[in-house]
Amino acid sequence: MGSNSQAETLFYDGHCALCHRAVKFLLRHDRGGTAFRFAPLQGRTFKEALSPEQRAGLPDSMVLRTVDGKLLVRSDAWLHILAQLGGGWRILGRVLRVIPRSLRDWSYDFVAAIRFRVFGRREELCPVVPAELRERFDP
Repeated sequence: MGSNSQAETLFYDGHCALCHRAVKFLLRHDRGGTAFRFAPLQGRTFKEALSPEQRAGLPDSMVLRTVDGKLLVRSDAWLHILAQLGGGWRILGRVLRVIPRSLRDWSYDFVAAIRFRVFGRREELCPVVPAELRERFDP
């Protein structure tokens, strides 16, 4: 695993083109490069980090493991991510938080259900990123 124990880990669907775009978004906006690490849901890190029981009820799109080990999914994960990015993203997260979770999660699930049809699938598990950013990915 990576060297930054204070980074949160975003587990993402390694075959989802939309998830790859989301990872690239975070790489671009995490200016310090220390807030997040990345690992595909299909990879060794995910299987080693969470028990089969923990993995069983999780969505197949994205899961965020916070520094304190809490698992966040769907819109709660993204609101947390926006807060971690700070600045205008934090403000956007606060605005979105007023929307009831059931509606936020319904929207998230809708996009997740159509993501392959709209954005496509990828064969590689990790987004293509410059060499200096690859150290932020776990297998």
